[in-house]
Amino acid sequence: MSLHPVVEQVTRRISERSADRRASYLARIRSARTAGPARGGLGCANLAHGFAACGPLEKLQLRGNVTPNVAIVSSYNDMLSAHQPLKDYPDVLKAAIAGAGGTAQFAGGVPAMCDGITQGRAGMELSLFSRDVVAMATAVALSHDMFDGALLLGVCDKIVPGLVIGALSFGHLPVILVPAGPMHSGLPNGEKAKVRKRYAAGEADRDELLAAEAASYHSAGTCTFYGTANSNQLLMEVMGLHLPGASFVPPGTELREALTAEAGRRVLELTDLRGEAYTPIGELLDERAFVNGVVALLATGGSTNHTLHLVAMAAAAGIELTWDDFDELSAVTPLLTRLYPNGTADINHFHAAGGTAFLIGELLDAGLLHEDARTVGGGDLTAYREAPVLADQGLVWQRAPRLSGDTAVLRPVREPFDEHGGLHTVDGNLGRAVVKVSAVPEECRLIEAPARVFETQEQLQEAFAAGQLERDVVAVVRYQGPRANGMPELHRLTPPLAVLQDRGHKVALVTDGRMSGASGAVPAAIHVSPEAAAGGPLSRVRDGDVIRLDADKGLLEVLVPDEEFTARAPSGGAPAEDEWTGTGRELFHAFRQAVGPAERGAGVFG
Repeated sequence: MSLHPVVEQVTRRISERSADRRASYLARIRSARTAGPARGGLGCANLAHGFAACGPLEKLQLRGNVTPNVAIVSSYNDMLSAHQPLKDYPDVLKAAIAGAGGTAQFAGGVPAMCDGITQGRAGMELSLFSRDVVAMATAVALSHDMFDGALLLGVCDKIVPGLVIGALSFGHLPVILVPAGPMHSGLPNGEKAKVRKRYAAGEADRDELLAAEAASYHSAGTCTFYGTANSNQLLMEVMGLHLPGASFVPPGTELREALTAEAGRRVLELTDLRGEAYTPIGELLDERAFVNGVVALLATGGSTNHTLHLVAMAAAAGIELTWDDFDELSAVTPLLTRLYPNGTADINHFHAAGGTAFLIGELLDAGLLHEDARTVGGGDLTAYREAPVLADQGLVWQRAPRLSGDTAVLRPVREPFDEHGGLHTVDGNLGRAVVKVSAVPEECRLIEAPARVFETQEQLQEAFAAGQLERDVVAVVRYQGPRANGMPELHRLTPPLAVLQDRGHKVALVTDGRMSGASGAVPAAIHVSPEAAAGGPLSRVRDGDVIRLDADKGLLEVLVPDEEFTARAPSGGAPAEDEWTGTGRELFHAFRQAVGPAERGAGVFG
């Protein structure tokens, strides 16, 4: 199938606007490539430090200039259910690599915070910044010039993008991302959502709510809803950084362990020391890979956080990806999945229905993915039409079924849930923003109603509890951007706004904070840029101003005469320095001063 003309045009424009930066990046990483292992350039004392704790055979191998040495960088901790299975991965990987004639060292750990725990708490104000901390920690781990390749172990939210950004600073190294897989399905997501709404409406107590949450998040593995963590996994596979079909195999299974071991063997084959298959991450992640990632995100209604993370990862590779690119691709990308919070099914249902192999095959056949993009699976994206299985001869890949196993969850391109992707960009006199429409009914995508302005999510919750929002309303929650307070996710707003919508009111949210797609059926213009703390238009909105949000036409505007609106002085403000303390927040002052706008990835680098 020939490439879709819009996909081709968008990719070409990305290449053209990125030409100088990309060329500079490629020149830098190519100059870092060495003849023989990188450790060959170390002084004797340096090298001796590098293998001092190794066993006799490893020392002998590392003293020579033949054996590839692989870095293992992990985000393991046993507080995050998604990362708890990573505990034993280093031993599995080391054994596989040793058996294939290489060596491996655990190079370092990176922090991994849980957004599920910190929702609505002060710690959430560190969440987005933790991505860049993870990137820096990854760079520290890889900085010793001891390694010829790397295996990055991570799953959730900011961790995977951070690992990738850090690895791209060492773009001459081949890198494979090694996932852990989702927990088994627990309480159905629809049932959990009902309890959350009942609790928000005062119809359920805390014990009932906690019982529902514990029945949903119940064991080791990734949370099963389609949030940023599972969006990460899907994108890493479509972008060629996972082995084919590795994303959603559950932890604790023979297949999961076989895939983990195979990642160790495979990364050796990609090193410069093993011949013609050399595949450095900085060259693998080119314009085609990022367009493939955007298309996959849109086709599955994935996390809105990736309108930040994909932009930031691309920038680390010298590529300028913009929200306009998302918007153009969304117009031609069909929505092929219904996964919670955009439906009731979870990621295990998606995997059982055909998963990534079916999805990638459909998008390839429709010309919506670059088939010739490079991958760690060897060759191009064609290999990702196949799914891994255990056979008598061990781990093998088989062609995925041509039909979806459940069209209520996963559909072919000829029969999509929607003709357009799950994310839209809106623009107007309030700035630019992102709207996740995959769960929003068509009749709710146009909202025109008076504003009620808040500067914290707690203020909105208090107004809801006091019955002050029982009307058509556009809730404006401002001073939640990266410069103001680290751009926290505002998941606690979803239940009260959903209750208002269920009561028949026209409701929308406009914020410079994040939602990760958790807005569900409530239309939400998020990531508003420029943010209020940077003097953005949200700082001039007042209670009662009529706001129009039209997700389908791409409009976000306040219906106040331009001359009057621009003449207004900003009101409200971000937390003062003495308020932005506790829970480690005071340590991130430099980040808030350096952070860029949401539209550019909300990063602190460059």
